[in-house]
Amino acid sequence: MVGLQEPTVHVAPTYVSSAGPEVCALADSAGLHLDPWQRLVLRDGLGERADGRWAAFEAAVMVARQNGKGAIFEARCLGGLFVLGERLIMYSAHEFKTAQEMFKRIEELIAGTAHLRKRVKAVSRSKGDEGITLVTGQRLRFFARSGGSGRGFSGDCNIWDEAQHLGNGPVDAMMPTMSARPNPQLWYGCSAPDKDMAPCDQIARVRERALTGGEKAARLAYFEWSAALCTDLCRKDCTDHDDPADPQVWARTNPGLGIRISAEHIGTERSSMSPRGFARERLSVGNYPVTGGGWAVISEAAWTATADPASHALDPVAFAVDVTPDRSAAAIAIAGQREDGGTHLELVDHRSGTGWVVERLKQLDDRWSPCAVVLDPAGPAGSLVADLEDAGVELTLTGARDAAAATGALYDAIVRPPNAPADWAPTAHHVPHPSLNSALAGAARRRLGDAWAWDRRGVSVDISPLVAITLARWGWTTRPREEAPVEPWAAWS
Repeated sequence: MVGLQEPTVHVAPTYVSSAGPEVCALADSAGLHLDPWQRLVLRDGLGERADGRWAAFEAAVMVARQNGKGAIFEARCLGGLFVLGERLIMYSAHEFKTAQEMFKRIEELIAGTAHLRKRVKAVSRSKGDEGITLVTGQRLRFFARSGGSGRGFSGDCNIWDEAQHLGNGPVDAMMPTMSARPNPQLWYGCSAPDKDMAPCDQIARVRERALTGGEKAARLAYFEWSAALCTDLCRKDCTDHDDPADPQVWARTNPGLGIRISAEHIGTERSSMSPRGFARERLSVGNYPVTGGGWAVISEAAWTATADPASHALDPVAFAVDVTPDRSAAAIAIAGQREDGGTHLELVDHRSGTGWVVERLKQLDDRWSPCAVVLDPAGPAGSLVADLEDAGVELTLTGARDAAAATGALYDAIVRPPNAPADWAPTAHHVPHPSLNSALAGAARRRLGDAWAWDRRGVSVDISPLVAITLARWGWTTRPREEAPVEPWAAWS
């Protein structure tokens, strides 16, 4: 079994010629023999327009580890120095040892090839200043990334390896260095990212552009070998997604299978690794931050369909309060039954800070005598518990499993399930509010065992309004029911 040489996601701009074959021929002459998929990446990544400029300003490769991504960058560095005539090439990695290893591999390739070795003027091996300079002035530099790495250099080619750890700082420092160059190019290399492990905003944006297409991807070449596994929302008997235990799936996500990776070893990895780790490291299933227009959990169409400006709640009602992790804002929401039997959801108040919450919630409690006032004591709002109880507000505190139950229930009340009957309709409706729309647009999920809840820290928007309506609905649906009087079946007087 040999890995699939064509990417799962393959995006490339139109070009009239390519420097890729020439760069591959140079690599061959240096003893660096590339696989078909590596040649494909270099061919489409080094496509040229009619005016001689690169068709792709950015080229990105996302593939599981140990497949041979590094060989692509070795060839690209050699090509930039000896074929393309680029004056400055900068290779960076998240860790110093990765950059140092790439330097050593390229140095060995050059040292072992006479027609390349004789063109070298100097090799710097000082730690942190590794580099190669040719007699004609071209330079290749290696370094570990930081917020200031590369600042002040104007590179013709920048290579960002380990881009699954690439945050905004290095991007903001490096990108302007290319603006004055006549024909710059930027390369990304990574395995699948996980936003819970490290910042990965840049590669997430690049991938989003590739998947979306259009004008934003007009100068982007993107190559990804990945699986499409079931999500938390799939049925247990779902057959629409890839099976992580299927060797055919391994082959589609690892182009180096049968060349430098064996199916036997992948099977061993699957037995030893966590399911999430195996999916990320071997099947390239990433955990991405919300990018672009958002609406990654509940679609804009589904949310808009539940908007009702005239909606109102009948007694009894439930309130809930939530606070942002940085305590910059707080929100209070209400939930109750509508006249049509559905659930009413409304954002009652949303302001900066938290100093106003106790007084406002006390006012609402006195006015409505709610069946529940819900608060998550393990979340940022937990610090308000003592003050609210001192003010006479009786609280309903959520437990460890309640967040997942509340989030799943809200989702089910809004989103049409697979294979739903034709007459299915959402059971919850909300009063439109800009803060709620913003929260839904930027919302993301975090795992809670086999379930999921709203992710507070993996997003850049204030989701306290969303968390508040989620908890308010949970508080209303789980409220204690009044028992109806029981008629006696016998009586004596």
